[in-house]
Amino acid sequence: MNIIFVEPAFPANQRRFVHALASVGADVYAIGESDEAHLGDDLRSALRGYYRVGSVTNVQQLIDAVRHFQGQVWIDGLEATIEAHMMPAAQARQATNIPGTSVRTTWLCRDKPSMKEVLRAAGVPTAASAAIESSAEAKEFADRVGYPLIVKPRTGAGAQGTARADGDDELAEVLHRFGDEGATSLAIEEFVEGHEGFYDTITVDGRVAHDWVTHYYPNVLEAMRHRWISPQFVTTNRVDDPSNTFYAEVRELGRRVIDALGIETSATHMEWFYGPKGLRFSEIGCRPPGVGAWDLYSAANDVDVYREWAHVIVHGRPEQELKRSYAAGLVALRPDRDGVVTGYDGIDRLQQRHGEWIIDAHFPPVGHSTQPVEAGFMANAWVRVRHPDYDTVRAMLDDIGRTVKVHAG
Repeated sequence: MNIIFVEPAFPANQRRFVHALASVGADVYAIGESDEAHLGDDLRSALRGYYRVGSVTNVQQLIDAVRHFQGQVWIDGLEATIEAHMMPAAQARQATNIPGTSVRTTWLCRDKPSMKEVLRAAGVPTAASAAIESSAEAKEFADRVGYPLIVKPRTGAGAQGTARADGDDELAEVLHRFGDEGATSLAIEEFVEGHEGFYDTITVDGRVAHDWVTHYYPNVLEAMRHRWISPQFVTTNRVDDPSNTFYAEVRELGRRVIDALGIETSATHMEWFYGPKGLRFSEIGCRPPGVGAWDLYSAANDVDVYREWAHVIVHGRPEQELKRSYAAGLVALRPDRDGVVTGYDGIDRLQQRHGEWIIDAHFPPVGHSTQPVEAGFMANAWVRVRHPDYDTVRAMLDDIGRTVKVHAG
C-alpha cells in the first residue's frame, strides 16, 4: 500500500507515524516543508519519496505534490495528524480522488459551532454555543444563556486561545483582544461546570477498534491560569470495568459522535465534561491527541499505539488487543518564574520513591529558557509514570508535583 504522509519532520514525533507506517508494510511518501537533506538518514530511510512544499497548509501546493506522486505510483491513502493540516489534507484528497476523511467531516471537527449543532441534532449533549461575528451577537448570546461563558477561535485546537468571561466587562475585553489578533469570527458557548477529560479512539470504517479514557487534574483552563499548579492528565485502566457506568456512558456517546460526524477510519480526540448537568462532549478532533498521550497509552498497554494506528490504516484492523495493565499519567512541573532554568530540587527523592514506576522524564538543562505557563503541559519539565492501580498513579503524581521544584531566574 502506498501512503502519503503530510509533514514527516515537525514536530519531532511526526517521525513516529512515518516509521509506524513503514513497519507494517506501507510504502511511505511524504510531503513536508524541510529540505530533504535536513530530514536525517533515519527518516529518509523510511521514505520511498519526498516532496518539499513552501507550506503544507497551502491547498494547491499540497494538491500539486500529491499529483507528483500519483504520476509515479498508485496512491492508496493520504494521512495527516496535526490539527492545522487536517483541512488541507481533506481538500487535497477530494481534489485527487484519494479515499479518507471527507471535507465535510473535517469541517465539522474544526468548526466548533457547526460541530455542536450536528452533535445536538444527534442527541449528543453539548454546551449551548453559537458562532459570533460582532459584539452585539456576543451580548445577545450572553443575555440568553448567562455567564460564565467561553470564547475561542472557531477552528482552534483544544484549549488554544480559549478565554473565559464572567460578565459584560470581561466579555468586551475578550472580544477586543481577539479583534486585535485579527479574529473576525469566533465561537461562544456556555461554561460547563464539572470535571474534564478526554476520550480517544482509533476507528475502522466507523467502528471503534481501540479506545482510552483520560482525566485532567485540574481542568485545563484552571491549569493554564496558575503557575503554582502542577497539572496532570491520567489515563485509566478501569474503562472495561462493567460496574463503571460512567465509562460506559462516555464510550456510548463517543460512538454516537463518530456516527454523527461521519468519521470512518481515523484517530479521534474528544474532550468531555462531567458535572451537575451530566456528561457533555466538547471539542472533537479527527486526529491523534497531543501532549504525548499516545506515549502514555503505549506504556499503559505494553503496545505501540503508533503501530496500531498504522496497522489500521494499512490493513484495516488492529494488530493487538489492549491489555489495560496499567494506568499512566503525566505531571507538568512549572518553573517558579519566567527566565532561564537555574536548578532543581527533589529529583533524587523522586527517583528514590517512584523510580520503579517512572516511564520517562524531561528536565531542561540549567540555562535553558523557560516557557510560559500557557504554553502547555510539556513546555517545561515533566514526569510520566505508570502503575497497575489508578489511585496510586494519582498519588505518585501528586507527590512528584509537591516534591520537585524548578527554579528560574
